[in-house]
Amino acid sequence: MKKRKDKHYRKRRRKWLWITLSIVLLAGIGVSVYLFTIYNNVKSTVDNEIHETVTGIDHEATKKKVEEEEPINVLLLGVDERENDKGRSDTMIVMTLDPAKERMQMVSIPRDTRTEIVGRDMDDKINHAYAFGGSDMSVNTVENFLDIELDYYLRMNMEGLGQLVDAVGGITVENEFAFDYGGKSFSEGEIELNGEEALAWVRMRYDDPEGDAGRNERQRQVIQGVIDQGANINAVNKIGNIMDVLGNNVATNMKFEDMRNLATNYRASRKDVSSYQMSGNGTTIDNIYYLQVPESEVEKTNEMIREYSSSS
Repeated sequence: MKKRKDKHYRKRRRKWLWITLSIVLLAGIGVSVYLFTIYNNVKSTVDNEIHETVTGIDHEATKKKVEEEEPINVLLLGVDERENDKGRSDTMIVMTLDPAKERMQMVSIPRDTRTEIVGRDMDDKINHAYAFGGSDMSVNTVENFLDIELDYYLRMNMEGLGQLVDAVGGITVENEFAFDYGGKSFSEGEIELNGEEALAWVRMRYDDPEGDAGRNERQRQVIQGVIDQGANINAVNKIGNIMDVLGNNVATNMKFEDMRNLATNYRASRKDVSSYQMSGNGTTIDNIYYLQVPESEVEKTNEMIREYSSSS
């Protein structure tokens, strides 16, 4: 009688074992299918909606650099788009990633900087390059101005930057002084920002003692905050929101494989981040305000970028 009970017990246990294994297997398949779907959606968004080639960048040379994990230069353009107007690149940052030395440098170019606009045969504010010729002209003009080679560019509508802050769950920044702007109040010290607050925080200019330089520093902090938060996101369901924002507001010459390689092989560059704001002297020409950046400042900035870009 006892043997029959033991035999029955073993059958029941095997039955539940198979049910449990089946559930685990099905769950695993479901997760795999879900992750594969997300992977395909992300790849499709990047390659079909975000990707935009530029003629001024040698893509084969960049590809080789990334494969060999050499330092790369990325131009970040923050564009204030307007109705019936392409807009101007109010934010121009050259970001250098050095994975071997685990460091990153962000150099801000003041938007009023007077320089040659490549392709227009004229001198004008550097942020007008985008209005005249889009990302291509911006890339060519920055390369000519600083005498450097850019490997990637990334253009974002400033409204999209606020949406991206929300998509990553908000950011934390260090505010140098208390101020009010756009109906928002910002206290001095470490503060947390949502997307709407982040936009107001970076747009304030005239009440900043540092003027455009102060605003550029806040912009760098927001970009850094988004990078840090995005790199630390573990919740898969946030990826869809992030890709929606990027698809609607971003253009870059990166393809999905490029982004994946950067995320994998250049991740350590976030460990040591430094920033620099180019400076110059304000001047008025034909009743238009410009910032004249002396050649010595351009050479200094060129050396800084080249030092970070050196693989030795």
